[in-house]
Amino acid sequence: MNSAVAQGPVALLTIAPTRPEPSSPLQAGATTLGLGEEPDELGSPRITGPAAPEIAELEAALEEEETEPEKEAEADSKVNAWADSAGPAGDLFRQYLREIGRVPLLNAVLEVELAQAVEAGLFAEEKLTYETNLKPQLRRELAILVLEGQAAKRRLIEANLRLVVSIAKRYLGRGMSILDLVQEGNLGLIRAVEKFDYTRGYKFSTYATWWIRQAMSRALADQARTIRVPVHVVELMNRVVRLQRRLLQENGVEPTPDDIAEVLGVACERVVEVLRLAQEPVSLHAPVGEEDDVALGDLIEDADAVSPADSVAVVMLREHLDALLSTLGEREKRVVQLRYGLTDGQPHTLEEIGRTFGVTRERIRQIEAKTLAKLRGHTYADQLLDYLR
Repeated sequence: MNSAVAQGPVALLTIAPTRPEPSSPLQAGATTLGLGEEPDELGSPRITGPAAPEIAELEAALEEEETEPEKEAEADSKVNAWADSAGPAGDLFRQYLREIGRVPLLNAVLEVELAQAVEAGLFAEEKLTYETNLKPQLRRELAILVLEGQAAKRRLIEANLRLVVSIAKRYLGRGMSILDLVQEGNLGLIRAVEKFDYTRGYKFSTYATWWIRQAMSRALADQARTIRVPVHVVELMNRVVRLQRRLLQENGVEPTPDDIAEVLGVACERVVEVLRLAQEPVSLHAPVGEEDDVALGDLIEDADAVSPADSVAVVMLREHLDALLSTLGEREKRVVQLRYGLTDGQPHTLEEIGRTFGVTRERIRQIEAKTLAKLRGHTYADQLLDYLR
């Protein structure tokens, strides 16, 4: 766990499954002098990794995160229902929410001051790690900067934990629990703190939203789906589904793949494929109805199964056929059974039947012809014809 947040109200990190956190900013993706990265005008290195979002991307992310009050209330209801049924984990989660709710929010000026301290601390940590010939006085000063940077990082994180929970609620019902979503979002928040560039003028919460959403959406792509889909396909899938929902709200009709493709600037075939991939598999054991006593598989027709009507018809056909054959002599009955495979399902040739009875194939043919003529004139024959109509 990251030492910068271990002492704060991030108690949830001990509840939800955790991924090992890097032991230093360098392992988290920091790149500094000597590792191929040029310093900025302040002489401080920048954290590397995925490209930082542009302002347009941040604004788009915030626009996508706008949630209707009804949906927000529905998400709160789901979280409360989960907490009521989750036992000790639900109680700990509620305690976590109370703790982060007591942390005061930051204004823009304080955010910049803390971001400066974080950057200075990361720079000082790099200097201490890779430069061994520092003077004792400078080493002490750098160590102080490291501690101040860690404290600033912790404060930035703790002041924005409510933002993570707010965003996590919007991802409910996609295959991950609220605990796992918050856990992944917290890791994205930590990443945002490490990469925040206060010189660009936007608020930290705006910047953090992008990283939190990315952390959650990537976790959903990697862990939530039964059939794993590449992350870039999941991102396109989310764009298609969001646009589909927006066009439906604006126009009042379900948009066609052509409509979606035109707005996104992609091929219609691509949209059709993405919409197909967006359909999640459903378990045949999933309960149906309020009583949960019927599974989905119980309601799906087995195309290979014999229907009850056909099963009854087969039984009745066998009974009528046996009744008709019972009117024949033993040899005539046996010849018909062998000739048409009525006993073993395998029809036999005249020659094979002749060898069985020790007569010629011509004699068997005569017996067959005589027997069939007799059967055609029987009253049971009309009943058998009904099965052929």
